[in-house]
Amino acid sequence: MIADIFSIVFMIGGALLSLAASIGLLRFPDLMSRLHAGSKPQIFGLLLMMLAIAIQIPQWGPITTVFLVMTFQMMTSPIGTHMVGRAGYRTKRLRRSMLYQDELADAVARAELRDSSHRSSRTLPKDRS
Repeated sequence: MIADIFSIVFMIGGALLSLAASIGLLRFPDLMSRLHAGSKPQIFGLLLMMLAIAIQIPQWGPITTVFLVMTFQMMTSPIGTHMVGRAGYRTKRLRRSMLYQDELADAVARAELRDSSHRSSRTLPKDRS
């Protein structure tokens, strides 16, 4: 009885967090806000759903599977979100007015300068005809 109540609370919480993530993806104005809305509540919603499954099926097979799903989700989602955000930053798909502090500006400027100087130093081979 208590396990059922906890499972229901976890499932409702997970569903609400997943709903919040999807609404945030649709409603937020720029890439960085959408990334935040899509990653944080989505992970926590999935974790709550997985905990509800583990409570309802207290056997080693499902619990280890739930543990693996939760672990890989927590490891891969922040990395993927970071890479998408960095790519969006470099392709200028963000609102600079919404940034409080631009910590990547110097690093990106140095990388672009290095890339442009590397491209200009290369010369095409001449024809030997």
